[in-house]
Amino acid sequence: MSRVLVSPASSFSLSINSIAPDKSISHRCVMFAMLADGVSTIENFLRAEDTMNSLEIIKNLGAKVNDDGEIIQITSNGIQESSEVLYCGNSGTGIRLFCGLLSSANGHFILTGDKYLRSRPMKRVTAPLLSIGAKLDGREEGDLAPLSIRGASLRSFNYESKIASAQVKSCMILAALHADGICTYSEPELSRDHTERMLQGMGADIKVEALTTTITPIKKLLKPLTIRVPSDPSSAFFFAVAAAITKGSSIVLEGVTFNPTRIEAFKALERMGADIKYTLTDNKYEPIGDISVRYAPLKGIVIEDNISWLIDELPALSIAMACAEGESLVKNAEELRVKESDRISTVVEGLRAANIEIHEYKDGFRVIGGRLKSTKIDSYGDHRIAMSFIIAGLKCGMEVRDLECINTSFPNFFELLRKITKIDVIS
Repeated sequence: MSRVLVSPASSFSLSINSIAPDKSISHRCVMFAMLADGVSTIENFLRAEDTMNSLEIIKNLGAKVNDDGEIIQITSNGIQESSEVLYCGNSGTGIRLFCGLLSSANGHFILTGDKYLRSRPMKRVTAPLLSIGAKLDGREEGDLAPLSIRGASLRSFNYESKIASAQVKSCMILAALHADGICTYSEPELSRDHTERMLQGMGADIKVEALTTTITPIKKLLKPLTIRVPSDPSSAFFFAVAAAITKGSSIVLEGVTFNPTRIEAFKALERMGADIKYTLTDNKYEPIGDISVRYAPLKGIVIEDNISWLIDELPALSIAMACAEGESLVKNAEELRVKESDRISTVVEGLRAANIEIHEYKDGFRVIGGRLKSTKIDSYGDHRIAMSFIIAGLKCGMEVRDLECINTSFPNFFELLRKITKIDVIS
């Protein structure tokens, strides 16, 4: 099990144009190319373990992939039955979206992942798919991977989700594209909308009105994708927090998507007092631009709305809360408990070990800002917990263990971190 020793940082001023490409969009690019007529071209694809697993899966499903290391070209020959078990690694996005994509495909498919993914709940997608005629099963009555899928004819649906989840919504949109009639999907608050934007750009008839998405099944293949994947705001946010908590520091994060459902954490950090500016540079499938973050004293905040827009960034945001003056409260975030780790418990455990007063609730936590203390943190195989407490180490020094998970989303994280402080990675 590898570990890293992080030294406290002095003030820094930095521009970064190599933030990891967006993980969510990278997954979707390779999956949606399977629905296209012609060659899809993808630049700046995230070359991390999880997304490369998705690329390998579509090869096993019959896609022709030409990858020169810079540009990936994908030609779909329709989804073909594979003799291989389809391995999704650590990716909930991967396994849940492939469930929707494969539920109407001709053939039998097995989806699985690493030990952490095999413990994550899948009924949130398997139950609604079963209700419209999908044929699938898994451990604990379809709640745990490995999952077995035999493509079937799917019925149209009007589904009201009790949770705001981009993974569930995307799964059901992909299923709806091959259902026997017009489908609607409603959610309690708007979740991330990359799927809708990208499929609309490919020519799919998808309409969004308030919290309801209406999907008309496709009668022919879609237009191929031609896309440069923007930088991942969830990855960029670690370095936004780094600047926000390090006195005298500033950072420019270049080429990040400005999708409103993806930058809510930056808006929260701004409300805490950080000096943040946004400069739009492009707008095709996604609005893209540069985000500038400058240190300013932070104050406590209440987070209770648009939780699905910042669910992945809450561990890093908890570090900012620990460095802020006053109390911060996170509510309505029970979804954190079913991520790569139970992120409520792991955040609480880590901050308590780092000398911060924190109170745990079923759906969140309350943080009393204070002075972080150097300690040893176990990531529990969760990349966002690992990177969040590494960033905390910029204030006080930190040892964080179990680092292999970082490669699932941000392979050059340590390379960028070395521009800020001294680190020692020990195998």
